[in-house]
Amino acid sequence: MARAVTAGLERKVTSAIRWSAVNSLVQRLGQVGVGVLVARLVAPEQFGVFAVALVVMNIVMSISEMGVSVALVRTERPVEELAPTVTTLSIASGALLCLVCVLGAPWFAGAMGTPQATGVIQLMSLSLVVAGVSAVPGALLQREFRQDHKFVADTSAFVVGTTVTVVLALLGFGAWSLAWARIATNLVSTGVMFAYTERWYRPGFDPRQARELLSFGLPLAGASLLVFGVLNVDQIVVGSVLGTVQLGYYLLAFNLANWPVAAFSQPVRSVSLAAFSQVRDDPALFARTFARALRLLALATVPACVLLAVLADPLVRVVYGERWAPAAQALALLVALGALRVVLELGYDYLASAGRSRAIFVIHLVWLVALVPLLALGAHVGGLRGVAAAQSVVVLVVVVPAYLVAFRPYGLRAGVLGAAVARPLLGGLVMVAVALGVEQLVEAPLWRLLVSGALASLAYAAVVFPLRHEVLGLLRRSNA
Repeated sequence: MARAVTAGLERKVTSAIRWSAVNSLVQRLGQVGVGVLVARLVAPEQFGVFAVALVVMNIVMSISEMGVSVALVRTERPVEELAPTVTTLSIASGALLCLVCVLGAPWFAGAMGTPQATGVIQLMSLSLVVAGVSAVPGALLQREFRQDHKFVADTSAFVVGTTVTVVLALLGFGAWSLAWARIATNLVSTGVMFAYTERWYRPGFDPRQARELLSFGLPLAGASLLVFGVLNVDQIVVGSVLGTVQLGYYLLAFNLANWPVAAFSQPVRSVSLAAFSQVRDDPALFARTFARALRLLALATVPACVLLAVLADPLVRVVYGERWAPAAQALALLVALGALRVVLELGYDYLASAGRSRAIFVIHLVWLVALVPLLALGAHVGGLRGVAAAQSVVVLVVVVPAYLVAFRPYGLRAGVLGAAVARPLLGGLVMVAVALGVEQLVEAPLWRLLVSGALASLAYAAVVFPLRHEVLGLLRRSNA
């Protein structure tokens, strides 16, 4: 019986990962295409204005539903007992934070040295209300591994959001085109998720349940706030120290470096919390599931990160144009951060499924405290490169060791995790050697991009070829 349950869970998880991977790939390829178009329609200054608004929204969005939807994903109790209270808490917190952003927008924009972002922040704050309304439907789709439905929601939202962005950008709306697109995207996605939800839960409130939900959710929401603080404080530093134009360059580099996270980490994270939660009572299976997920993530993430790092300059020049060339200064170093984030985000879900929300909070608090002074130092000493380097140094020296300490009670040691990613890392080193060799022979940016990308990818495939059985096994189980 246990084997049957495990096999059924594996089929659900692998099918969900496939759908989520398709979703992420389609979304990311579409976003890259739209990003290239928008970069040619919107000036770096306007891109910087939007970046300021996005920083504010990302920070506030991280606590918009106070972490209670995660409790709904991992609970073993009947959903109908918790859903009404979760709905109330999510909507109330979203509405309150929206009001805070509308009233505080002038201060937020002024503090980041970009007062022209005030109206954009106020418009985008409406997405906080939408996020509160959609918290429960989104959690239910994640809990039930219905990433096929999530694919429809995200794709529909992307089509509408892209249309809004391009039309308004062509009409000269600048940063406002991106803000309106964000609102349109959230509304469409929420509508589709509700359409797929079998049962809608009206707001309700049980004081005892609310205390339990907040006891688990608030530390996680605090950790999420710190996560977004960690991921956005660099943009605050760049905007205040180096100016809006440099912030526009930095945001482009950061978005490119984030590509592996969005393309490979998000599909796994869409199911990892629910999957880890269902095996957490079996310590050996719990640890084995994490190590296997880490290896599969590394197989896809390492080559993407290596290519982005070694081909940063020709990639930016060929795809985005010469005026965006300064973004390449930060891209190569930010890619290292993106690769590490893939690992750390999986660890975040692992600890959350084990109920270690306070440990997650402490780790990210230490991360933020260590990061802020180094970012300021990096910006003054090395500009964009200094900021990017500071990010990676803090992660390697402070954050990775902290996660390893938190993993110890579950039998996850550095040696076990290192063995899981050893071959992908070896393949990455071979890719670097091949790409650097091509750089000595080919000067034209376009040809460097094409030749290095092709030869380095072939070299990587040769190194990781022995792991093909593991990947093929995953595909066969998902088709069973």
